[in-house]
Amino acid sequence: GMVSNWTKIPPPLFKKVVIVLIDALRDDFVFGSKGKQFMPYTTQVVEKGTSYSFIAEAKPPTVTMPRIKALMTGSIPGFIDVVVNLNSPALLDDNLIWQAKTAGKRIIFYGDDTWVKLFPKHFVEYDGTTSFFVSDFTEVDDNVTRHLDRVLKREDWDLLILHYLGLDHIGHMTGPNSPLVGPKLREMDNILKKIHISLLSKVEEASLPNLLVVCGDHGMSETGSHGGSSEGEVHTPLLFISSAFEKRSAPLAQPEHVQQTDLASTLAIGLGLPISRNSVGNLILPVVGGKTMREQLRFVHLNGFQLSRLLQENTPAYEKDPGYEHFKIAEKSHGNWIKLYLEGNNSEILLNLGKKVLKQYLEALKTLSSSLSKQVAQYDMYSMMVGTVIIMEVLLLLLLSVPKALSKRAEFEVPLSPPLFSLLFYLICLVLCAVHVIVCTSAESLCYFCSMSWLTAVGVMMLVSALTCGILSAIAKIFENSRLPPKSPIVSSSSWSEIDVLILAGTIGHVLSLGASSFIEEEHQTWYFLINTLCLVLCQELCRNNFLLKECDPEHSTNVKQNFDSIGETSECKNIEIPAASNSKLGKATSSSELIKGSDKWISLATPWIILICCRLLRSLNQTGVQWAHRPDFGHWLTSSEHKSELSFLAAVSLLMIFFLVQRRCSLVSKIAMALGLLGVYSYRAAIGNVIFPWQHGGKDISKGITEARFVYVFVLGIIFTGTKDLLKSQVISAESSTKSTGLWEVYNGLVLLAALLFRPHNLPVLVFCLLIQTMMTKYIWIPLKFDAAQITIMHYWFGQAFFYFQGNSNGIATVDISAGFVGLDSYVEIPAIFLTAFATYAGPFLWAIHLLCYLSSEVSRNAAAVGHGCFCYALMRSIPVAIYVVLVTALRYHLFIWSVFSPKLLYEGVHVFITAAVCLFFTAMDQNHTYKAQD
Repeated sequence: GMVSNWTKIPPPLFKKVVIVLIDALRDDFVFGSKGKQFMPYTTQVVEKGTSYSFIAEAKPPTVTMPRIKALMTGSIPGFIDVVVNLNSPALLDDNLIWQAKTAGKRIIFYGDDTWVKLFPKHFVEYDGTTSFFVSDFTEVDDNVTRHLDRVLKREDWDLLILHYLGLDHIGHMTGPNSPLVGPKLREMDNILKKIHISLLSKVEEASLPNLLVVCGDHGMSETGSHGGSSEGEVHTPLLFISSAFEKRSAPLAQPEHVQQTDLASTLAIGLGLPISRNSVGNLILPVVGGKTMREQLRFVHLNGFQLSRLLQENTPAYEKDPGYEHFKIAEKSHGNWIKLYLEGNNSEILLNLGKKVLKQYLEALKTLSSSLSKQVAQYDMYSMMVGTVIIMEVLLLLLLSVPKALSKRAEFEVPLSPPLFSLLFYLICLVLCAVHVIVCTSAESLCYFCSMSWLTAVGVMMLVSALTCGILSAIAKIFENSRLPPKSPIVSSSSWSEIDVLILAGTIGHVLSLGASSFIEEEHQTWYFLINTLCLVLCQELCRNNFLLKECDPEHSTNVKQNFDSIGETSECKNIEIPAASNSKLGKATSSSELIKGSDKWISLATPWIILICCRLLRSLNQTGVQWAHRPDFGHWLTSSEHKSELSFLAAVSLLMIFFLVQRRCSLVSKIAMALGLLGVYSYRAAIGNVIFPWQHGGKDISKGITEARFVYVFVLGIIFTGTKDLLKSQVISAESSTKSTGLWEVYNGLVLLAALLFRPHNLPVLVFCLLIQTMMTKYIWIPLKFDAAQITIMHYWFGQAFFYFQGNSNGIATVDISAGFVGLDSYVEIPAIFLTAFATYAGPFLWAIHLLCYLSSEVSRNAAAVGHGCFCYALMRSIPVAIYVVLVTALRYHLFIWSVFSPKLLYEGVHVFITAAVCLFFTAMDQNHTYKAQD
């Protein structure tokens, strides 16, 4: 019969709240040995002070913008936020900052400008610093700290947020074990001490206490990066420090684990604000543990009510959810407890019953939160299906075009014009438009495709219809041609070489492996296995070409007849009648004895084994993947501060080797430019402190190396410009093919110099081995064995994929080397930073693709269609796994590892497709096949 106030928001528990977010603060930086050594004040507060310590677990993707969203909304962001992270739009979801501003709280912010982009017009005062300029360790934090003294003296604010970036930047550039980490942690400790002492001095007896929250947005991997789901990346410290808490009597044994999303709910209760609508977080109970039992039960009930309402909105059968059932039971028990409380019963029974109800609530919150975290992904299935259909149609068209595209004429024409005038096209278009109207008018949730303008939607429908008609037309032509009698006797082409079988089996095996999370995590093992097997098959081919012919084995000589012209000698031995070598199959190659003479023959036989040794050495350089990424590797040994001399020597030798391997195809001017450019690369690394000069003994001042890097960029652009000039000359004036070939090699050499600049010093051997393997395979395998353009293209593709992982990359976001995007830049410039980061990440596949174009263009003996064949095969090899993977990811969208494993891989595949498209456009521009007349 009494008036209830349960619908009203409880009053705030804290007067002022300061949130100090230290970017990339790992849990062991505070709770481990580094914390004891470099953060003594914080350690003292944690162990003996009035504080509560937790390890907050972040969900992947562990990059800044999604983590800020999680901290302030309590929801789990989507994976697209990894891309949006580069240019954050305003956050429209219900969040703590908006609620605080609505309640009249005055908020001040200093630090990462991502907050300013996410929460525009929310702060009464702010100063944003750019988060992407990773070579800045000091100024980025000094710009935050310079405001502290002034703000802490003032009383005109309720919430102060400080986001420090220096530690994250040190991690990106030098890793978590860098000597720079200690001083930075000490600096953070002094800042926390200053804030804590200031907050303590402001507390008056009558007023509410103040609260200091220390947290990290994400952690740091062993390489210093982040984005993935390794323990170092997802575990961050979360400290609540306030005079309201009881002083800790004994040192903390092991901090309790909580979810990062729990902070939003806890701060909302602490500030007397509504919990954000879409929050899946739980109230961290110890923070409100000092309050009465009635207040504690009221807080957890509010949290449970908010979570159960969110469940009702997202799940039709919410009443059967275990979390909802537990919450209703707890709510009933809470009602009984209130009755006893109002009767004035203050016995031990009431307290024990209250604890029991509290326990019931906490179990219900945990179950509700877990259930909501699994259901949080709202998939836009209609848009996903439209995209998948277009991708699969394009793949099918590519597969149907294989016979024509790989013919002597290298024709690849998609028959889209005839379908546009057919009745079928208009019927399909009409049906699709009708489906679109029905779906968009009946869809309850927001659909991306439905939100497009009608003109765009009809355009997409017409594209799908045209592709469908094109596929049907292509299939009809194939059936038509199969019924026609052959114009000439068919030469049996059923005999597949071992290389062909391996290529087919390897491609199918790799595509099938994409359906398993473990194979995606350890995909580098697949590519290492494939290139090792390829080397062994090449070894067999070389042995057959060099020895079996001399033994005159009829079986083998028949198999290898297409590779040799020494058929007369074989016929004399065994009286085998073989047609003249004018046939395209048989006239593929000349005699191996003519091509491989003397020592070259033995070098050729040793080449696959040398390549195998190179690959084995490269595997030891960078441990990648997930399961064995933590194991020590040669790269870690080299990058440690005590082995700087060894790293310097290796870098110098590698740069000399790079010059030796590329200079033979350079003009004199380019040779000088390359030599000076490589010298500039070493000078840049010495300037930023990665390597040392022989005469350098004491500590040298570390700079950003902007002048040295720009010095190298001048030579990179100069070499590429020289090559481009030759290419334009060959295209416009139609000069001889040697001009085009020279131009392509110049462009390739310029890209090698750019890669040498962007690669970390310990990764320079990867570039050396890349050039060495390309040189050896060209001279001793591809030319002598006379492989066709399709086979050579697939070999280039396989090696490109393997070198992607040799660089230390993986299918996790954490291995992206962001620092490469800021080489030579003194501030964050979006386009160059994105280009340089993408180039450094995909340097392996990109350099192998450009080498393929250079090789096919410079081979005079090849037919005019070789470049066309190469372009088509490269596009096909990239399209097959991507198209199948899109279907697999759609099917596995509720898989346990969809966000931590499958989504990052999809992101990598998407970027790789863009790069492949650019490469194929370059191929097409360089392919002058249309100028040649196909010879019958």
